[in-house]
This record gives sequence, C-alpha cells and structure tokens, in this order.
Amino acid sequence: MDRNTLLAFFLIALVLIFTPKYMDMVSPPSPDVFPPDSLVDGDRPLSQKTVISSNQDTKISKTRIPVPSSSITTTETLTTIDSPLYTAVVSSRGGGTIKSFHIKNYYTADSQKVNLLMGLSGLNLLTKINDTDGQPINLSFPWQQKGWFSGGTLKQTESLTYSFEVSPGRHIERVLTFDPVSYIIDIDIRCDDVRDVLSGDLEMGWYGGLASTEENQKDDQVYFKSYVFQGGEIENLKVKPGETESKLFNGSADWGAIRTKYFVSALIPRDLSSVRRASLTAQYDSLETYNVSFFVDITNVPTFSLYLGPLEYEKIKALGVGLDRVMDFGWAFIRPISKGVLFALKGMHEYIPNYGFVLIVFSFLIKIIVYPLTKKSYQSTSAMQVIQPEINALREKYKNNSQKLNQATMKLYKERGVNPLGGCLPMMLQMPLLFALFVVFRTTIELRLEPFVWWIKDLSSPDAIFDLPFTVPVYGSQVAVLPVFMVVSMFIQQKMMSGGVQQPQQKTMQYFMTGFFFLIFNSFPSGLNLYYTLFNILTIAQQKLIPPVAASED
Repeated sequence: MDRNTLLAFFLIALVLIFTPKYMDMVSPPSPDVFPPDSLVDGDRPLSQKTVISSNQDTKISKTRIPVPSSSITTTETLTTIDSPLYTAVVSSRGGGTIKSFHIKNYYTADSQKVNLLMGLSGLNLLTKINDTDGQPINLSFPWQQKGWFSGGTLKQTESLTYSFEVSPGRHIERVLTFDPVSYIIDIDIRCDDVRDVLSGDLEMGWYGGLASTEENQKDDQVYFKSYVFQGGEIENLKVKPGETESKLFNGSADWGAIRTKYFVSALIPRDLSSVRRASLTAQYDSLETYNVSFFVDITNVPTFSLYLGPLEYEKIKALGVGLDRVMDFGWAFIRPISKGVLFALKGMHEYIPNYGFVLIVFSFLIKIIVYPLTKKSYQSTSAMQVIQPEINALREKYKNNSQKLNQATMKLYKERGVNPLGGCLPMMLQMPLLFALFVVFRTTIELRLEPFVWWIKDLSSPDAIFDLPFTVPVYGSQVAVLPVFMVVSMFIQQKMMSGGVQQPQQKTMQYFMTGFFFLIFNSFPSGLNLYYTLFNILTIAQQKLIPPVAASED
C-alpha cells in the first residue's frame, strides 16, 4: 500500500477505536415503576403441562404486595409451544410468562440451541394493576389456565388463555396467541370484568432483560441496551457497571425493546391512542438487566405484540413499526451502503452455502468495481515517483523560500501532468465502503458462528487458535492467524508501490503501520480480515498487471 492508502486505513482505525460513545444523562427513577426482584429459577426440561410447586411468598417489587386470598393457587402449569421457529415453555405464573425460549437454527458455541432466557427468572411478561385504594395487586402468582394448546408442532395460530380472580367473582384474563411462521406473540389483556375495582393505569412490560448468548460475553454485553421509539425518534438507555438508571417517556410510544448483540425482545402496542407513557429501567450488578414497560388506559387496553427473536433485518423491518432502528448500520451516510453490502452477501449465500466463499466472490466483485479507482491511484503514485528527484531538487533550491517552493512545485505538477491528490482521492472515495464492511462483518447475525475452512470456525469473531495467559494492550489475549496474512500482504503491496526505493521516513512509517494494523486487526472478526487479505492479494496482482505510467514531458 502507498502512504495515502495507509493514511486512509490509519484514519479508519482511529475512528473505529476512538469513536466516542455518548451516554444519556441519568433520569430520576419514576415512583410508578416497579421492576421485579431477581428470581432465578433456572431452566427445567421441556415438557407438556408439567405441574410443579410454587412459593406463595414470591415478591415482584420492593414492597410487600397484598393479594386476595381467594385468588391464590399453589401450582404452576407449564406448556410447551413447539413452533417451526422456536420452542417456548410458557408458565401460568403472571398469566403467561416465558420460562425458556429456544430458537431453532441458531446455536451456541457448544452446539446447543440458543435460549434467550437461560438462567433468568422467568417472570418477564407481567401485567401490573392497582386496586381502588391505589395499592398494587400481586399478579405474579400462577393463574388459572382456561385454554390448552393442543400439543405437537405448532401448525396454525393457537392461543393460551389465563384467568386471575381479582375480587370474588371478578376476573382479569390474558390471552397469548402464537403464530407458527412468526416470532410474534400477541398478548390480549381483558379487564372489562374488573374495571370498577381497579384504579390508575395498567402497566404491561418485559422484565429481567435477555440472557447473553455468545461465548465472548464481554463482547456481547457491549451491545446490551434498551430502547423506546416515540414521535419518530429513538431513545435508548445503557447502564454502567454498578449503576441503576431509569427513564420515563410521557405520551404515546410506538414500541419498546431490549437487545443483545444478535437478539431482541420488543413490545409493540397495537393501539397507540391508549398509551399514556413508557418506561425504561436498568440495573448492572453481576448482570446487565433491562426492563421496558408501557402504562395504558385501563378502560382501553390495547393488544400487545411481543417480538422475541433474532435481529434479522428483513424480519424486523417487515413488522412495519421501525424496529430495524435498533440495528446499528453506522452513521447516516454509511447506512445505505451497509444495507447494500448485507443484501449482496445474503443474496450470494442463497447460491453459495459457505459465507467464507461468499466473501471470496465478494472480494473479486469489489475489486472489479473499484478497479478504475485503484488503477488511477497506482498510476498517479508511479508518476509522482518519477518526478520525485525534480521535487527534491526544487526543495534544495528554494529551501529558504517556502512560497517560491510551492509555486515551483505546482508548476512542475502542471507541466508534467501529475495530480498530487490522485493517489489519495480514490482511497477516500472507498472509505464509506470500508466502514460499511466493518459494520456488517461485526454486528449482523448472518455471519454469526458461520465457519469457513480449517481453523476458521466463526466469521463474526477473531480466528484465534489459542489464548495467551496475559493480555497485550490493543492486541488482546487471543492469537489469531488471518491478521498475520493480512499485514504480510499489506507489507508486500506497500513495497511494490514504493518501487523498491524508500526514504528512511517511509520505511519507518511502513514498519509502524504494519505493526499497528497487526495489533488492532487481531481483535477484528475473521470475516473482515479474510476480506482485507483477499483484497490486498488482488491489488498486488493488479499492480503486477498494470504497467506504471511515467509523467508526461512537455
């Protein structure tokens, strides 16, 4: 690579490392928000209609909550929903909370199906209401299950109905509806029978966050965040270690969501007119836990749709509510390119089953597209090398007069038909593509745990072959192979661009940049390193085929 190319990549690296992460100001907690305490039950084997014992002293807030004794039941009913997309275990506690949610076709590093609720409490999908005295009614107990899933694989829309006796002869019902071809679960809350014995707004939320699903939990938690979409703007909450934060958003809101690196839980009210406000709360002690809830008019409770599944761009965009805004495709001017890259990779994957080979084909296609730019850059650099002795002579002649030196140098450029920016501008035009590639390889679920060949088992993670017993600053602790190939190809390319003749400053810069890129690319996804290595090799081949162009003589 020439110095302009190296400078361009150096700027990319600086932006990737030092881009500031803006955090929202801490908002005062709302007294209306009652996040449930942590109640970790662990996972149980999937089974149909299993009955187990339940503790009546369970709490769902910091305050002991009264409940009518006539409504208490001591058994919890579990129902397994086996969809073509997932297997969910639904509990009668809280009128249909989710104990486990195994997504099919997505696996952990040890080849187990991803469980978005691994190790979490299972009290996630709760409804909260107050009695006429303004006191919270504890709805976390098991409800009476009235409707039963017919069993077997879900082939058509099915519903589970749960009922809770708020006062003698007065019941609140929740109906959960499952679709075999969607990650959407509809929650219909029926309060007509109990409106006159309740007060205030009804709160519906997702509590307890989502589980980390990746082998590198630290990297996964970088993406943990909660969101509210309100008035066409997306608001978010990211909590720091050891902190508890909350945000309250008055007025209607389109949806609220909690995401990890690759998965999301989103609540979508289908009638926005009855939404009074939305809330985000977060706590980071041993875990990073987020809650999102809506407060709605008790006389007009909307149906809520829960999307619980992967951050697949096409699936969440098809919901038509702007949920795709939680996906980070880079800055505004980068997003269309990032989406185009993702579309191209997915399109090729329909015909090429291995994403590693998709990246090889993609590298060839990008090289063909940018061929005129890189050709111009190479020829401009060659022309600059030809007139370099004359430039050095001018510097010696006018070493004490910078103004005359600049005038004489520009005159020489004009006479010899050389553009001093010709080697830099083509690379600058490629910057948006390079940023887009980094975003796509780093954050899209399509490359998650996708292997290539031999030691490359996951194109979304570094291709580490072993870990060091210590951590090297910038480099990390893992030892990856592809970054070695990448910097070797970069070194060879730079040597070719220099024509074998380098000033001492150029050699110093070359060695520094080679070492710097080796350090930072060691922690980058192997898919990104594979692409850069292939692109460098193709550029070396291009330089072998393109004859250098000498500066013109007048």
